[in-house]
Amino acid sequence: MTTSRPGVTIVPIHGKTPTIHDSAFVAPGCVLIGDVTIGADSSIWYNCVLRADVSRIVIGERSNVQDGSVLHCDPERPGDPDGSPLLIGDDVLIGHMAMIHGCTIEDRGFVGLGAIAMNKAVIGSDAMLAAGAMLTEGKAMAARELWGGRPARKMRDLDDAAIAGMRAGVAHYVENGKAHAAALDGASRA
Repeated sequence: MTTSRPGVTIVPIHGKTPTIHDSAFVAPGCVLIGDVTIGADSSIWYNCVLRADVSRIVIGERSNVQDGSVLHCDPERPGDPDGSPLLIGDDVLIGHMAMIHGCTIEDRGFVGLGAIAMNKAVIGSDAMLAAGAMLTEGKAMAARELWGGRPARKMRDLDDAAIAGMRAGVAHYVENGKAHAAALDGASRA
């Protein structure tokens, strides 16, 4: 695990420093603050903000957070001793400009472009929150469901073709992260 990357702003706070697996790609322009953990082969794309100054953000393996997304969490409060950490499993896709706050995204979950997921919401395994949708506080999506709208509601179950498409997206982002890391490394040597 590393705690520095060229062009990435890494801010330790309250005794916590972001940790990034050596195989993960974090693009220049990103800001990582506090208790952030990024797993193997995951990718955080250009101009994302991951601010874990009051709780923690955990991102599993092979997950990606696409350009311009904002991730945050909430601290413990009276009546809520656990607070709202942001927990992202393995093989998760988070689309561009998403706002993800204090929720749980289970393995292979998908968050569409510009979608919002709020505190204590759950996106189940192989489930998809549609582009532009808003999953309100405490709502839980079961496995293989598609939810959309503002506020988000279940639209239908996902078929095998949709699940296969999401898995192909995960594989693409792992390889694309490696390509961007190599391109940036080459540019810095030129």
